[in-house]
Amino acid sequence: MRAVKWTGEAAQGYPYWWDALTDEPSDDGLPERCDLLAIGAGFTGLSAAIAAQDCGAKVVVVDAGEPGKGASTRNGGMFGAHPRLSWDRLAAQYGADLADDLMAESAPATAWTRALIEAEGIDCDLQQTGRIQLAWTETHFNNLKQLVRHVTEKSTVKMRLVERADLAQEITTGRYFGGAVLEEHCGLNPAKFHQGLMRATRQRGIPVVGHAAVTKLERNGSGFIARTGKGDIRADKVVLATNGYTSKPFNWYAKRIFALPSYIIATEQLDANLLGHLAPGRRMMVETRARHSYFRISPDGTRLLFGGRAAMVDVDLHKAARRQFETMCEVWPELQDVKLSHVWTGNTGYSFSHAPNVGETRGLHHAMGYSGSGTVMAPYLGAKAAYQAMGDARGKTAFSHTAFNGYWAHPFAKPHFLKAVDIWYRNFVDRKESWQSR
Repeated sequence: MRAVKWTGEAAQGYPYWWDALTDEPSDDGLPERCDLLAIGAGFTGLSAAIAAQDCGAKVVVVDAGEPGKGASTRNGGMFGAHPRLSWDRLAAQYGADLADDLMAESAPATAWTRALIEAEGIDCDLQQTGRIQLAWTETHFNNLKQLVRHVTEKSTVKMRLVERADLAQEITTGRYFGGAVLEEHCGLNPAKFHQGLMRATRQRGIPVVGHAAVTKLERNGSGFIARTGKGDIRADKVVLATNGYTSKPFNWYAKRIFALPSYIIATEQLDANLLGHLAPGRRMMVETRARHSYFRISPDGTRLLFGGRAAMVDVDLHKAARRQFETMCEVWPELQDVKLSHVWTGNTGYSFSHAPNVGETRGLHHAMGYSGSGTVMAPYLGAKAAYQAMGDARGKTAFSHTAFNGYWAHPFAKPHFLKAVDIWYRNFVDRKESWQSR
């Protein structure tokens, strides 16, 4: 077991991205009423607020904690969308027509969110690096071949195979059997992206109120009364934008979305020649194995960020850092002596269909279940949810027709079933994939 070494300024629990943030105004006051209330001030809620106000609505955004301090500013900063499931699985679940529509919407979603960044003048270190999916086993590479065929046939997404013999142009390691490159995917600093959305929201006069958890949401005629720690607010429409942080009083949704923690480490600053040797393609990089490892060079080109499944439950950050460090050294043994500067975690919101969903239940609109693709899909589908709430035709999306069901093993708001799943993956799935990769 490799020992983790830390730099003197090591930050545990503090995302590397937050180092780039600047001081912003304190929370706004809570008005008494609005036309649309967005619950959650991450990518989803802020984008929903902007879209609703552009439709002429008076909008307010509330958050249970500090706005943006959830997954929006804690993720890996990988920007791009394509379905997590293969076309065959989508077609088996939804039929060929909807599978086609879901595939086809990936490129417009990425373009829409990129256009939002450009329109609002958000400086978030957006770089068109491309993303490569790395096949951990030969079977995984065969699956990638089929995925590339379906993606290119069913959408305008640019995706191509990389044979094992050519992989050295992308990454210097002997661990993978090939890959697939998504040329138009990007990297960014998610915290700076969120801060830019916050500025765009407040510049429109939309209040963003932090530390105002909604403890109760009551129907009031055709609208709602949201009771928060900072007072009550009446709203004609509500968009629930809590994703992986959904909890009481929204238990119906929490039973359909489960929070899966992701853990990320950042290395100390590394020599530019070493980084160029390890990752000559300088792309966003993700694995196909069940650990869902994802890694990249930081936007300033000075260090590596490495994330994924250190556990499916909350674990001590020291333990999470050690597991991620060991996985990183499986890929690049050259890094066994580097030090870490940061380790942190955040919740991804997964649906049981592994696809996002946008819709309305008992008058409450929602967008959630991004299942690891939230940097693009959260702002895109947040706007869709707001348009639907406002009765605007721009709310049409194939993701209103995905499954949004509960699961027998998840009858409560908290995902207790993940304890058993974590044991299964660590003791059986991970070992099987390690054997298959030989």
